[in-house]
Amino acid sequence: MTQTQSSETSRSPEFRLVQVALGGLRQELFHDAFAYRPLPRMDVNSGPVRRLPKGIRVYAGLLPHAIVFFLAFIVFLLGAERIDGAVGPLGLVFSCVPAVIVLATLIRPVFAYWASLCSTPFLAFVGGNWGGWPWPENMFAAHLVVLTVVAARTGPRTAGWMWAGTAAYALFAEMFLGVGHGSDSVPLLFVSALSLLTVSMIQVRRQATREVTAQQTVTAQEISKRTVLEERTTIARELHDVVAHHMSVVAIQAEAAPYRVENPPPELEQAFRTIRENAVAALTELRRILGVVRAEDYEAPDAPQPTLADLDSLVRNVTEAGLVVEKTVTGAVRELPQGVELSAYRIVQEALSNVLRHAPGAAAKVEVSYVLGGLGLRIANGPARGLVKPSPGAGHGITGMRERVSMLGGDMTAETTDDGGYEVAAFIPVSREESAGRGESAGREESAE
Repeated sequence: MTQTQSSETSRSPEFRLVQVALGGLRQELFHDAFAYRPLPRMDVNSGPVRRLPKGIRVYAGLLPHAIVFFLAFIVFLLGAERIDGAVGPLGLVFSCVPAVIVLATLIRPVFAYWASLCSTPFLAFVGGNWGGWPWPENMFAAHLVVLTVVAARTGPRTAGWMWAGTAAYALFAEMFLGVGHGSDSVPLLFVSALSLLTVSMIQVRRQATREVTAQQTVTAQEISKRTVLEERTTIARELHDVVAHHMSVVAIQAEAAPYRVENPPPELEQAFRTIRENAVAALTELRRILGVVRAEDYEAPDAPQPTLADLDSLVRNVTEAGLVVEKTVTGAVRELPQGVELSAYRIVQEALSNVLRHAPGAAAKVEVSYVLGGLGLRIANGPARGLVKPSPGAGHGITGMRERVSMLGGDMTAETTDDGGYEVAAFIPVSREESAGRGESAGREESAE
């Protein structure tokens, strides 16, 4: 260990605390004290200002600048009144310098603080003000304005150091530069403490509000992402059950096909053997990949996945729960791909569950439309009725429905209706080849059995 490191570790905690404090003072009031930091325009898109007409709102961004100019003018008037009409070079200096220092807070705030602090004895001497030494009336007001504006432009820590510096200067001026006519240091310190405390509290509250808003935004985004991932995981599990079933059927049929033909040629046996091997390999790879998204405690359902043929049972269940449902089916009913049937069932199930939760006492309509290009779904309900209060929702169910429709390449809308109810409409495209393939597959399965 070097000598420098040894000396740093041997120093007392009090010494390190003082060292940190002096480092903060240097950073806040000495580092880049003459830096050019113009006061930016006020944000006119938030707060009460946003309600102003657009033509006026453009100039409302200069409101802080106008306030500082007005305060500088007040300081100038205080100085001009003090010189009792005797206008001359010294009178102009006495009345104009404090006003210029106030205006300097718009471009060089820390420099304005030091200029206000260091110029007070000279201006008091020029103005002949010995009663409130070293704070003439205009410098009293000017320094109070400078402290407030600089604190509003920087932060609570800088405000604390400025007040401490002002207190130290006031003590020095009374002890070593006093003229025996009293001082206004105590009133200045008291009023400035109240002003700086108010500004610091406003800044802390605004910072806390910004942090809470940012945290709420991040939380909402994380919840939305988590909801999407959970829904995709559920969809992946269900797709695994669907695809695994069909791949297993392909493998079994490929293995049994050669035995349905008497003395099949070796080429045919080899072709079916290859089909079976590929089906088994695809099934194994599918289970390996889907194992990543399965929870450790997840167990595959023993019952077959629901389809549109099970909607009647779903309607009976929600009717027993107190929901009046009117179901309508239009078009030529046909068997669709299992993924489409499962997703359509889940969409209707989630929509009816939302009606039970968010619109108790309302009636619902379920429309299933079989068209040439696919499947249309519409679930609508009226406004909530009765004494039961609706349960608040986070929109996770709608997110899950959108994910299912998007996965199948469809479109979905979910919006309130004119009568105060809600409507979910979705269209899932299904090509003729998929429908025909589904029918042929079902026929082959029946013949195999």
